[in-house]
Amino acid sequence: MCGRFTFSISPELLTENFGVKILGDLPRRYNIAPTQQVITIRNNGTGSRACIMRWGLVPSWAKDPSIGNRMINARCESVHEKPAYRTAIRYRRCIIPANGFFEWKEEGGKKHPYYVRMKDGAVMGFAGIWDHWKNPEGETLETCSILTTASNRIIQSLHDRMPVILHPEEYELWLDREVTEPERLTPLYQPYPADLMEMYPVSPLVNNPRNDSPECIKPLQE
Repeated sequence: MCGRFTFSISPELLTENFGVKILGDLPRRYNIAPTQQVITIRNNGTGSRACIMRWGLVPSWAKDPSIGNRMINARCESVHEKPAYRTAIRYRRCIIPANGFFEWKEEGGKKHPYYVRMKDGAVMGFAGIWDHWKNPEGETLETCSILTTASNRIIQSLHDRMPVILHPEEYELWLDREVTEPERLTPLYQPYPADLMEMYPVSPLVNNPRNDSPECIKPLQE
């Protein structure tokens, strides 16, 4: 699964990686938690643009937006069939940029956090889906969910799931609103190559979402 991740990407890097233009700096986030605001990339019909959404998908037909608290991840194996996701995966896909994500390993009755990132420091692009929900007053809430797949060998020691991380050459296909067939998308759900990633233990500070500083990703001294 993916329950926390980080974002400290400059506007220039977002432009370089995703072809979107950002005016001004973006807040650096070291411990993004569910229900918080995240940067997403989506196709608006004339090209890619960056949008802010709440993490935790709320289907348009939901009676209560609190359902999003439980829908931060969508399993790639069932995303095309589940009522909450099947329309979004066809018509409302997005990319969620990140520098890395956290996972926990249980040892000695305690859960110890680890930080996972690319070995070369490259930006990650999580495969995501989004939806919009309106309250009775007509206000719109846009929300998103991160797709997950089976873990690669580096993540397996922590968890049996990991985010679907797209390769840069797959971004255009993922955001193409004309592509709706599952058979075009399912090849993208492979676990990201383990030899391109690394992980290391970090401080329990990350266990509390109120902690949001570079200390959250600092390697834990053994």
